[in-house]
Amino acid sequence: MEQRPAEQGAQDQGAPAPDVSIVLPCYNEETHVVAEVERICAAMDASGYTYELLAFDDASGDGTLARLREAERRLPCLEVIAFGHNGGAGTVRRIGSRRARGEIVVWTDADMTYPNERIPELVRTVLEDPAVDQAVGARRQEAGSHRLLRIPAKWAIRKIAERLTNTRIPDLNSGLRAFRRKVALPYLRLLPPGFSCVTTITLAFLSNQHRIVYVPIDYAKRSGDSKFHFVRDAYRYILQVLRMVMYFNPLKVLMPPALWLLGIGTAKFVFDQVRSPLYIPNNTVMLLMTGLIVGAMALLADLIVRSRNGV
Repeated sequence: MEQRPAEQGAQDQGAPAPDVSIVLPCYNEETHVVAEVERICAAMDASGYTYELLAFDDASGDGTLARLREAERRLPCLEVIAFGHNGGAGTVRRIGSRRARGEIVVWTDADMTYPNERIPELVRTVLEDPAVDQAVGARRQEAGSHRLLRIPAKWAIRKIAERLTNTRIPDLNSGLRAFRRKVALPYLRLLPPGFSCVTTITLAFLSNQHRIVYVPIDYAKRSGDSKFHFVRDAYRYILQVLRMVMYFNPLKVLMPPALWLLGIGTAKFVFDQVRSPLYIPNNTVMLLMTGLIVGAMALLADLIVRSRNGV
């Protein structure tokens, strides 16, 4: 990586902080990355907001970094940061958000899928309403690879997240969003290195009663090769949803199965006593004991969450 520390704040102490910081992960995007940064800069130049565009080359194996360096020389608000090894989109967004100087941080992708010309609209949505802490571009359709598998899998995971957070979530893992940096800072340490970082920041905000507004957007077919691996990333996606809800509200995850086990065990105990008084089968004991253990774990986890300092 470059000699400048990646997670430090503003280096230029004399320069005024911009209104917006845009964090752009770039990995093997040489065929279209210049068009993407030009599109973002054009939209922001026309918006009237001051901004910085932090483009991170995540150790690309093609000419992405060279293309970004060429664009950096003629785009004054573009700053290119090169990673020495691949860290993942979550790592880029965590480091970029900590490094950002703007009041509003924008996350987006460099693969031409998101309508980045609408970034000023998302920024405006947050800035004009003090009650809004995050604006998310909610995709109207799925245009990625493995659509036949992704659509039902994402729908099921989104419904689980809605159930666990008691909130309607039109798009759980959209990569286009704008949020208040000071609100997000305590949650950045929770971001995983991969794609589920966007799910994490959504659930972190919702679990702590930060208001999110969803803005419908179109979603285009990506340029270049997809980095999404269905089985591996879907597995991590599910784990991250459960992990985040466990982190903020473990009773939501653990108490329902505990009560089900206790209920089934109690019903079976009554049935056993009617059929064979004073005889308790091993499976009945296992059901009751498992329910008690899971319930105790739920209460202990809830106590830890409530006594934890900070988040």
